[in-house]
Amino acid sequence: MSANQARSWQQTNPQHNPTKEPKVAVKIKKNGWITKGEKIIYSLLGVTVIVSSIFIVSYSSTTDTINRELQQLEQTVSTQQVKNEGLLFEMKELSRPERIIQIADKNGLKIQNTEVKQAQSFNN
Repeated sequence: MSANQARSWQQTNPQHNPTKEPKVAVKIKKNGWITKGEKIIYSLLGVTVIVSSIFIVSYSSTTDTINRELQQLEQTVSTQQVKNEGLLFEMKELSRPERIIQIADKNGLKIQNTEVKQAQSFNN
């Protein structure tokens, strides 16, 4: 081939220049470490734990308050029982026949050959 033919061939058959196709930006979705469903489940689980812990603390506080009131009532009952026992002992002391005879003598009453007996008491 001569140089003229080569030029004419080159002009008729231009070199194949690859046309550059425009680059298309592909957006890659980055998958998170936790999916949306898992986030919802974990959120519900967290809320449940928080609500149950609040309920437990409230229940414990209520139980503690009731126990304190119960102990206070038991102490009041115990104190009242001690007072009642003291009054019962005092009543028995005051109703002794010897004491009654002594008071009768002091006030000028005479007891003639009789025995002083304790009357039966009725509980109302």
